[in-house]
Amino acid sequence: MIVRIWRARADRDGARRYREHFTESVVPVLGETAGFLGAWLLRLDHPEQVELQVVTRWESLDAVRGFAGDDAEAAVVEPAARAALLDYDATVTHHEVVVDA
Repeated sequence: MIVRIWRARADRDGARRYREHFTESVVPVLGETAGFLGAWLLRLDHPEQVELQVVTRWESLDAVRGFAGDDAEAAVVEPAARAALLDYDATVTHHEVVVDA
């Protein structure tokens, strides 16, 4: 199993708007992608901003490419997401799950 992790930052309103975008637009696309196993949107509040992490689970890197394209390391950030965020990572990391307890 592969875990794909992406990070972004937003103000509180932007974090709310990104959550709506994620649940209404991203999750349905992910759900239709072969090899997709699940996703979490994580939120960490700081005094001045909110840190967001998107963690998705995949059967393989080939399955990730089915969503992200040939450059699997590039973040997929739609215009609606960009509008909600202060900034975001242009790349993602992929981790192989070695223990799933």
